[in-house]
Amino acid sequence: MAQNQTPKTLLDSLGEEIIRILTPVSICMFLVVLLVSILNSSSSLSVTSIATIAYSETSSDSSWDKFLGALLNSLAFVAVVTVATFILVLFFYLRCIKFLKIYMGFSSFVVLGFMGGEIALFFIEKFSVPIDCITFLVLLFNFAVIGVLAVFMSKMAIVVTQGYLVLIGMLVAYWFTLLPEWTTWVLLVAMALYDLAAVLLPVGPLRLLVELAMSRDEDIPALVYEARPVTHHDPASGPVQRRIWRERQNIRLVSEDNSSSGRNVNVISDSNSTVSIVQASHSGTRIARVEEGQVLERDAELSAPLIDRGMNGQDGMSAESLMLEGMGLGSSGAIKLGLGDFIFYSVLVGRAAMYDFMTVYACYLAIVAGLGVTLMLLALYQKALPALPVSIALGVLFYFLTRFLLEVFIVQCSLNLVMF
Repeated sequence: MAQNQTPKTLLDSLGEEIIRILTPVSICMFLVVLLVSILNSSSSLSVTSIATIAYSETSSDSSWDKFLGALLNSLAFVAVVTVATFILVLFFYLRCIKFLKIYMGFSSFVVLGFMGGEIALFFIEKFSVPIDCITFLVLLFNFAVIGVLAVFMSKMAIVVTQGYLVLIGMLVAYWFTLLPEWTTWVLLVAMALYDLAAVLLPVGPLRLLVELAMSRDEDIPALVYEARPVTHHDPASGPVQRRIWRERQNIRLVSEDNSSSGRNVNVISDSNSTVSIVQASHSGTRIARVEEGQVLERDAELSAPLIDRGMNGQDGMSAESLMLEGMGLGSSGAIKLGLGDFIFYSVLVGRAAMYDFMTVYACYLAIVAGLGVTLMLLALYQKALPALPVSIALGVLFYFLTRFLLEVFIVQCSLNLVMF
């Protein structure tokens, strides 16, 4: 006997959303910790980059000098990132999409080819792998080219694309761990504050970029990890439950009489969402309605229902809830996480791995807790939120508490046979 089931709310699927984001983040952090543990013992090299343009840390400097120098380095790095992001917004506003894709593809090729090749050489030297130069270059070139195609070509399997995104984040994060210690910690805090301002401020570059992309209904050509949206399907009931988040905005409904007089109706659908759009041909007004209803299994991939023209208060949706917003979400309702978040999460854990594995565990748990809090806030506020501030704040706090308080306590307990 069939029973009527209440539809799942937003928070019912939050656990699955967290797992789908937490898994690649955890893999990226684990790989960075593995690289730091294996390579840093044998190769004590330092890098010179924009993050060390203002100050070069030396062991003879005092702690105050190191802090001031790290602060200058962080301000310079954040300034460069801000200018670069505004330039990206400008090019996107001018519709230079091809140029941006070429630039992003070239950047991915450099990361996979040069940074990945350097790390591969470290492994070859450490483990004495017998390989000739030509074979190594051919393999490295193919690896980099396939990575670029996987990230920027939608026809490849999503697992391959996600895997290469995790690898890119791992390679960049490892090179950030080679920065001086004081610069690394101050830079993490500075980037968390920048992320907070860039996303939440009305003139923030990331906010402007996302709003511009949404107004044009275009994808941003950037390195963004997108988890698969949660789909609830009960084989006994037949329909597929799909969930897409929306933000309430005040818009005016078009009456049935006006909608029937010379207006075109366009249906937009994809494999993961049910979106109906009515577009006014003479004024360009677009009214989007996203339903948390049921779509038949056979029509879930190919069609989407039109807006009910005779819609009134009985269908449970007010006029304020008919505008599709997806800030922080994919068009399919999937959660999107920038690759920069992967990188700085992994930098924090990688830097902790240079000291002790106890701090690694503490930082990992703090980052996971912060990511969970951010996703819960995303579910409640239904708009783009910065993913760095909460996790970085908890991670840095737990690192120093573990290093200067918890470790001392555990060591003393162990020495006095209180804790084994």
